[in-house]
Amino acid sequence: MKGKAFLLHLFCILLLFIGESRSSAGNGNNDGANAKQVYIVYMGAADSTNASLRNYHAQILNSVLMRDENALVRNYKHGFSGFAARLSKEEADSIAKKPGVVSVFPDPILKLHTTHSWDFLAHQTRVKVDTKPNTLSGVSSSSDVIVGILDSGIWPEAASFSGEGMGPIPSRWKGKCVTSHDFNSSHCNGKLIGARSYGNPGVEDSPRDDEGHGTHVASTAVGSVVKNVSFYGVAAGNAKGGSPESRLAIYKVCFGPGCSGSAIMAAFDDAIADGVDVLSLSLGAEPGEQKDLLDDPIAIGAFHAVERGILVVCSAGNAGPDPYTVVNDAPWIFTVAASTIDRDFQSDLVLGDNKTIKGRAINFSPLSSSPKYPIISGELAKSKKSTLADARVCKSGSLDGKKVKGKIVVCDGPEDENPPNDKNSRIKKLGGIGLVMVTDEYGSFAYNYGDFPVTVIDARYGKSVRNYITSTSKPVATIPSTSTVHGYKPSPTVPGFSSRGPSILSSNILKPDIAAPGVNIFAAWSRRAIENVPKGRQPSPYNIISGTSMACPHVSGLAGSVKTHNPTWSPSAIKSAIMTSAIQNDNLKRPIRNDPGVSATPYDYGAGEITTSEPLKPGLVYETNTVDYLNFLCYAGFDMSTIKIISRSAPHNFSCPKDSSFDLISNINYPSIAVHLTGKGNVSVIRTATNVGEQAETVYSPTVHAPSNVIVTVTPDKLHFTKSSKKLSYKVIFSALKSLENDLFGSITWTNDKHTVRIPFVLTK
Repeated sequence: MKGKAFLLHLFCILLLFIGESRSSAGNGNNDGANAKQVYIVYMGAADSTNASLRNYHAQILNSVLMRDENALVRNYKHGFSGFAARLSKEEADSIAKKPGVVSVFPDPILKLHTTHSWDFLAHQTRVKVDTKPNTLSGVSSSSDVIVGILDSGIWPEAASFSGEGMGPIPSRWKGKCVTSHDFNSSHCNGKLIGARSYGNPGVEDSPRDDEGHGTHVASTAVGSVVKNVSFYGVAAGNAKGGSPESRLAIYKVCFGPGCSGSAIMAAFDDAIADGVDVLSLSLGAEPGEQKDLLDDPIAIGAFHAVERGILVVCSAGNAGPDPYTVVNDAPWIFTVAASTIDRDFQSDLVLGDNKTIKGRAINFSPLSSSPKYPIISGELAKSKKSTLADARVCKSGSLDGKKVKGKIVVCDGPEDENPPNDKNSRIKKLGGIGLVMVTDEYGSFAYNYGDFPVTVIDARYGKSVRNYITSTSKPVATIPSTSTVHGYKPSPTVPGFSSRGPSILSSNILKPDIAAPGVNIFAAWSRRAIENVPKGRQPSPYNIISGTSMACPHVSGLAGSVKTHNPTWSPSAIKSAIMTSAIQNDNLKRPIRNDPGVSATPYDYGAGEITTSEPLKPGLVYETNTVDYLNFLCYAGFDMSTIKIISRSAPHNFSCPKDSSFDLISNINYPSIAVHLTGKGNVSVIRTATNVGEQAETVYSPTVHAPSNVIVTVTPDKLHFTKSSKKLSYKVIFSALKSLENDLFGSITWTNDKHTVRIPFVLTK
């Protein structure tokens, strides 16, 4: 089916990304066609009131267990219907042909997308609004909002997860804290109210975090305020999450190198039944490892979660800056790109002529601040058998240890290997006392090198450093310990690693949706994952890492705050509020740029950088409802029989619109617009805005920022909301004066006397 082929990209995407499909539980003892591996059998929506559906699920499952009583790996029955089991390909193919089975696919392995940031966001806000919950609407305290994290687990002893001051756990909560060899119910409290783990059946597992990633993500999203903390003296300040009064539920789905799709679906299934409000996933598939919509665990789980009123926030991936790399791009997923903040970790190179070159890295150098240590370039330290080109980049085996010993070494290019074979380890092993890497590849984010003196300087400074070395009889230098710089400008920028649009799934949906801090983020860490501890120091319970993994929980935390203030809002209303209040300028009041300095576009940052106050009271929201998502499936080529199985909330009289096509996807009520504009033709789309502002009677007027050679007409030219007319629609007509040579961008902004509501648009050729 054409639609299914196109949707191959829809659900395989996830600041963890899908790697090579493989069984999470290992193969059986058979070979060839009879070899057993884990398959996921997806049977669409679960319906507790439909006895025949439940019985049919049980019937298919029992037919598997009759052949092998140990075949079952997972059973899905709360948020959706299905199971995961060890099957041969022949068995999987047979089950796939049965009525009521939507898809059967091998269990994929996804990967993780590996806090001053909140203070920076507060300064970036345009206006200040009252951040106290709206008591007039009967809102409960922020501690009633529950954010679920699907990741590598939790380090419950971290101060960020203290339950001090938290009120009673919401009565609607149905989750639990599992017991294991190193985790029990006493580790949960008023903050951490649930913890589950999804290791391989029959193998003892625990919600405790062995990787650090899950702990970092969770504390970024909802961590309690912890005062006067730092990472060995850098990034000093207070640590806090985006919604510090929200509750936390942990679903450990990642173990070691990856996260199995069957575990992710089990976590979605439980989270839906447990009663979470927001789900945060900093993981996903790798671009290029494209799967069909109905073979993607995240897309499937997210669809059913959103149907049940749960907002699902996912990282966009770390495969930038190439286009078409964004993942987790289904329209019901809130897709988050990464951005920088105004804090930098400066690691200078000081030369013997007293010239200081600003670099970037995290190191706790034992070297003196005085430039008195010998410095040599890779070329001058070349071994006899090496080439100059290899020595210049300090390739393995290219340097003479006698020349390196006791010196700071200057190498071109970034790291070429992972520890322990990286440049850092290589120079140290040869007896070097420091490393200068000359490269632009790392951009704005800083690696942690422990107490070995390392700095990364821009390529433009490489020539002057080499000139100093070659023109001085006894060149010397030093690399002092890292210092923290606040107020760094420009920021935000979009780092090179952040995955970019357009979406492979559909050019008629703009992805990513939004950008949030994801570079050099300080947050809590697992005690089991601590590395590079400086000599004489106690291990830090915090870490500084980068990735869209770190950007995602910033949005999840903000969504928790928006939900606190607006408890009756749908997931799409919260998403709209965050997107329409985003900013597009940096702290120099200039348009946001990519890390290399090139102007960024919505393919880089979506609607823009999040703000923290405006989304609480956005004025208008664009609600994307279930019918919009069902129409999306129709336009993408799915038939009604499949759609009816997938959706539990499809209206009885719903049917796919006639003449469905991909271009009609532009008409789902999304808080951005993407249209395909060919030749000199016209394209029109409809959007419906809902007034959620304080004033029942209000008038909004539009301002259009359009690219040259395109006429954009908005009708009507005013939206007059009243007590009886809270939802109003408008039409946007795009008219090209000549054929597009490139994709073009613009925006439509509705304003009244209090609110500014902006949506971006992209015109694709």
